[in-house]
Amino acid sequence: MIKSAFFILRLAVAWMLAILLFASLWDELPLLGRLEWPVVIAGMITMALVVAGAVSHLDRVRLIAGRIDKGTLGNRQRRQIEIPFEAGEAFDLLDAAIRELPRIEHVESARDSLQVRAKLGRPSNYGDDLLGRWNPLRWFGTMRNQILATVTPTHDSGSVTLICEPESAAWSDWFLVDDGTNYENAEAITRAISRRVAERRRGEQAAAVQTATEKELTVAKLSLLHAQVEPHFLYNTLASAQLLTRSDPVRADEMLGHLIQYLRHSLPRTEDELSTLGAELERALAYLEILRIRMGPRLAVQIDVPDALRGTPLPPMMLQTLVENAIKHGLEPRTGGGTVWIRARQSDGEVAVTVADDGDGFSTKSSGTGIGLKNVRERLRLVYDNRAALAVVANFPTGVAATITVPAQFEQERRRG
Repeated sequence: MIKSAFFILRLAVAWMLAILLFASLWDELPLLGRLEWPVVIAGMITMALVVAGAVSHLDRVRLIAGRIDKGTLGNRQRRQIEIPFEAGEAFDLLDAAIRELPRIEHVESARDSLQVRAKLGRPSNYGDDLLGRWNPLRWFGTMRNQILATVTPTHDSGSVTLICEPESAAWSDWFLVDDGTNYENAEAITRAISRRVAERRRGEQAAAVQTATEKELTVAKLSLLHAQVEPHFLYNTLASAQLLTRSDPVRADEMLGHLIQYLRHSLPRTEDELSTLGAELERALAYLEILRIRMGPRLAVQIDVPDALRGTPLPPMMLQTLVENAIKHGLEPRTGGGTVWIRARQSDGEVAVTVADDGDGFSTKSSGTGIGLKNVRERLRLVYDNRAALAVVANFPTGVAATITVPAQFEQERRRG
């Protein structure tokens, strides 16, 4: 109540001083200066209109803001808004929010200096003014507002300084009110920014959920693929071991040892846990040793993986998929068998793991459905976010070479992130 009374008193005093100045000038006029009643009547009408306008301003501000204080009553509003995006994105978001304001007339945006200036008209909240130009509250300045917004870059966000004010000099605030329009503009821009930030966050969350769903689907497909392969592999291995126990117990014992090693490395991991190149290589070698006992001299294996690279993080079962493809589609169809190479090299912060064979290559009779390689590519995309790749090319002179390329320090980066 005290603030409202002080606000009305301030406007009334300013106008009273202006009226007294006009009256003193009127008195100096020849002939007209003797007539005092025009000045008295004009002064009384002006004061009545000023008080009525001030009360109207107070009621409107109370209606909009829900409170009356120095911050809400002022014609000039300032806001400091933190946008959790880098400065360029914050500027684009701010510029779009300002351009969507109602009654916007002119917008100047300078992306290099991260500034936006705008002019916009004031609404006629109570219809047309009956007094028109004779209303003393319209005697100074124009019935327009302006906006100045500046984005200040910070470490990982943009800090917006927003100023909403009348398009008139600051001294006019002693005589004029804006009916809360600049408070409305400042709040509207703040709400628009909050809405756009929330919308962006919802989009990011939806993308994250979709990515997680895709990842779960890819892992499920990969698990299903291996669930289909494992029983046949286990059945054939155990059947071969059973036959060998009668003719060659030593080789049967060796085969079962490799099977145990293979199964030990095939234990399920948690959803996001990565394996290592060394662990995946042990699984693949156990698998290949079992096949070497079954295929005999038809299968040769060559390994060239430096010890320094065996700790490289690698999603489980990827190397195994490439080895199984080399055997199933490359060497098993050939009567004479062939060789499987597993090689790893590091270059420019990346580790390339290659599985190659000298089998039938991209022949129609040995080509599969491609589901295994498709799942590997999709899993690499989901785990490494386009920082890893799978390349499948023809080997020289025959066969196929499949290479997985992954970041060397991915696990450390993921933990820091």
